Amino acid sequence: MKRDRSTGRVSPFALLLVFALGLWFLFNPFERINRENAEPRAVMARGDLAEDESNTIEIFKNTSSSVVYITSKALRRNLFSLNAVEIPQGTGSGIIWDKSGRIVTNFHVISDATTIQVTMSDQSQWDAVLLGAAPDKDLAVLQIRAPERLLRPIPIGETETLLVGQKVFAIGNPFGLDQTMTSGIISALDREIKAITGRVIHGVIQTDAAINPGNSGGPLLDSAGRLIGINTAIFSPSGAYAGIGFAVPVEEVNKVIPQLIKDGRLIKPGLGVSLTDNRIAGQLGIEGLIIVGVNEGSGAQRAGLRPTRQYGGDIIIGDIIKEIDGKPVRTVNDIQDILETHTIGENVPVTIERNKNEMVVQVELSSLN
Repeated sequence: MKRDRSTGRVSPFALLLVFALGLWFLFNPFERINRENAEPRAVMARGDLAEDESNTIEIFKNTSSSVVYITSKALRRNLFSLNAVEIPQGTGSGIIWDKSGRIVTNFHVISDATTIQVTMSDQSQWDAVLLGAAPDKDLAVLQIRAPERLLRPIPIGETETLLVGQKVFAIGNPFGLDQTMTSGIISALDREIKAITGRVIHGVIQTDAAINPGNSGGPLLDSAGRLIGINTAIFSPSGAYAGIGFAVPVEEVNKVIPQLIKDGRLIKPGLGVSLTDNRIAGQLGIEGLIIVGVNEGSGAQRAGLRPTRQYGGDIIIGDIIKEIDGKPVRTVNDIQDILETHTIGENVPVTIERNKNEMVVQVELSSLN
């Protein structure tokens, strides 16, 4: 803008030019005509949804109301008042198991909780109590007293016929965002992961469907909307979705949950013996597990298995378990994994070493608990 060199003031001609340009932009007739004649563009018809889109929408409609949001709280002592207060412990997902108000979730979702609250798809909230838990399987059952009209169990599927590449869906509450659906494929089968107890969970389904914190305990569904697994873990350096998630297979769920409902715990079959740590056997150069005790009235006692004993000042090594059901054992976990495929009262062949001679004895399994 031009200034008068002698006074430093703005030239009147410059002010007049700016004013004229402003009026021209404000009352530009061509621009006004364009604005008056502007109309919304016609909306193009969408057409039918693709078949896989319709299927996905149908799955969500049919199963989302069967997925719940779980909030747990724990008692902590206030550092200043020393009073016990409840603080949020964590959140997760769960599924409606039956019309009696049983909810299935992961054990790690509620492991340290003193109070548990379940939020249904209609946003109604219900206090829950723990009916039973199987930490080794990372499964738990809760009980709520919701009306039957709100309780819609998910149909049970199977994992024996699953194939890598098959489409799957996960519904849950990642980061507290309830009723969230993600999709992907089965990226691997028969994986193994560790529960919080350190025990191995076998036959786990691996998927690339997005699973994040908060999805734990929610369902993994096949393309027919059937339950094929309970989402339980992710593999991620950052703790967020990294393309690999894991689900406990539905066969395991269907075997464990009825026991938890009935007995509150998982009743495991056992031989009725006490064993040394495998490290001790290794230090002695022994392959297998040394029996140090035999339970009174157990199948092991009836089979004549001998424990380690002291004779005078000498320690006489007991029978050494080498194999069970034809499978070699080197750790206590090996024995538990093998026996979990059998039932209480069943006889299993046990290969032992006694006085450097191997023999096979039949041992009737009894309750380990």
